[in-house]
Amino acid sequence: MPVRIRLKRVGTKNQPAYRVVVADDRSPRDGRFIEQIGTYQPLMKGNNFTLKLDRVDYWVGVGAQPSDTVASFIRKARRARADSPASPSAPAAA
Repeated sequence: MPVRIRLKRVGTKNQPAYRVVVADDRSPRDGRFIEQIGTYQPLMKGNNFTLKLDRVDYWVGVGAQPSDTVASFIRKARRARADSPASPSAPAAA
């Protein structure tokens, strides 16, 4: 069963939104999927996608192939995570 990580279109006419899903590559674009691992909203400005990178790593580890678009999202998410400063710890009590 060849598995792909790809976009599934949801939303309404002229208001597209997409889910990043893991699906059998024989399933239709908007058909059955195995797991939803993110979202993409092209009409939003700024950070318009989310990904569960731990689940992406799992699925790629078991052989899932990301589509070209999803592969670019993965690269951007990894770059953003690496560039973001470490979460600040709680301020010390004075």
